Amino acid sequence: MPVTVIVGAQWGDEGKAKVIDLLSKEHGYVVRYQGGHNAGHTVVVGDERYALQLVPSGILYDHVVPVIANGVVVDMPTLFHEIDTLERRGIGCERLVVSSHAHLIFPWHQAWDALHEQDRGDAKIGTTLKGIGPAYADKARRVGIRAGEVLDPVAFADTVRSRAEAESRSLVAAGGEPLDVDDVVARSTELAARLAPHVGDTVNLLHDALAAGQHLLLEGAQATFLDLDHGTYPYVTSSNPTAGGACAGTGLGPRDIDRVVGITKAYTTRVGAGPFPTELLDADGDRLVEIGREFGTVTGRRRRPGWIDCVMLRHAVRLNSLTELALTKLDVLDSFDTVKVCVGYRVDGRRLSGYPDRVELLAQVEPEYVELPGWGRELRSMRRPSELPSAARAFVQLVEAEVGVPIGVVGVGAERDDYLHWAAS
Repeated sequence: MPVTVIVGAQWGDEGKAKVIDLLSKEHGYVVRYQGGHNAGHTVVVGDERYALQLVPSGILYDHVVPVIANGVVVDMPTLFHEIDTLERRGIGCERLVVSSHAHLIFPWHQAWDALHEQDRGDAKIGTTLKGIGPAYADKARRVGIRAGEVLDPVAFADTVRSRAEAESRSLVAAGGEPLDVDDVVARSTELAARLAPHVGDTVNLLHDALAAGQHLLLEGAQATFLDLDHGTYPYVTSSNPTAGGACAGTGLGPRDIDRVVGITKAYTTRVGAGPFPTELLDADGDRLVEIGREFGTVTGRRRRPGWIDCVMLRHAVRLNSLTELALTKLDVLDSFDTVKVCVGYRVDGRRLSGYPDRVELLAQVEPEYVELPGWGRELRSMRRPSELPSAARAFVQLVEAEVGVPIGVVGVGAERDDYLHWAAS
C-alpha cells in the first residue's frame, strides 16, 4: 500500500501514535498533515515514553523521513523544544522536513486565543489556548506568515515586526495586553534561523518519493469528530483531521491513497465541551480515567470518559472511507464485570437511522446498549486472537460487526509491542 492515512475515529486520544509507530517500520516517509501543537502523541518504548506534539511519530525510526506538511500550523518554540528533547535522548532530527507552505504561529495568535475564549464566558469551547485557531484564521484571511519566509531573514524580520506592531495595537483595543514587539522579533528571527535548514518543498518531495516506490504514512492530529466541517461544531478544532484533509494538507491526490486506517479505543473519551451520548459520570467513568490514564498529553486535562459508540464509528467509516479499524486499549476494560457497546441512538422513542447532523439533536439522544460480560483477565501478554478470553473476543467481534469494516490490530497494553493482529483470527 503506497499511501496509508491514519485517522482518529472518535474525539481524539485514541492511541494513534502507537499504531503509527507500528506501521512506520513499513514506510519510508511519515507525514503530519494538519493541526498544530494542541494535540499530543505518546509512544512507549521499553522504559522510555516519547510525548510528541509536532514532530511526526516516525522520527523514532532511523529509516523514516519525517515530514511536517503544508496543512500544519507550526509553533517554532514548541517544535525546537521537542527537537532538543528528542536529541538529548539520542533521537536525531536533522532529517525532519517542514513544508515551506506551512503557516507559523506567533505570540499574537496565542493572545487572541485566550482573549476570545475569555469573552465566551460560560460558552467556552475548551480550546487549548495554543493559538491554533487564530493561526488558521490568518491563513484563511491571507495574512499568515509561512515557513518558507524564514529563508529570507531580513524580509522575515520586517514582516514579523510589522505584524506584531499591528496586532499589539489591536489586542490593546480589544482589552488585551500589548506585545513586547522587540522581544517577539528577536525570538522569532532566532528560531527562524534554526528552522531554515529544515524547510523544503514537501509537495514535490512526496510525489517524487511515490514515483521512486516509497511507501508513505500520513498522520492526522485530533480526530474525525473534531473536524471543522464534520465534527460536533462548534466544539471542534480549526482544521480537517478527516482523510479528506490528508490530500489538502499534503498535496497528494485522492487516487494516491490506498488505505485508510481508523483508530478507536475500546471505549470513548473527549476533552472540553460538547455533547457526548455515552458519557459516564459515575464510578465506571472514574475507573476508565484512572486505569486508562486519561489525561491530556499536552494540557494534562482530565478527559471525559464513556462507553464505545458504534454509531459514531459507523459515521467515521463513511466520512473517511475507512478500509479498517485499529482497536486500542482493550486492556483498560480487563477488570470490569460488564462492558457496554452503544449500537444505536433513540430520540423521543424513535430510533435514528444515522449520526445526527446537529449538536442540539446529538445532545438529546439516548444510547442503545448491548451489555456483555467482562473477561476478568489481564490481556497484556496476549499476542494471538486465540489467546484472548472468549468474552474479549466477543467484544471485538461485536464492534467489528456493528461498524462494518474489519479490525486489523487490537491493542492490549501501553508498550510498543502490546498488540495482536486480529485479522489473523
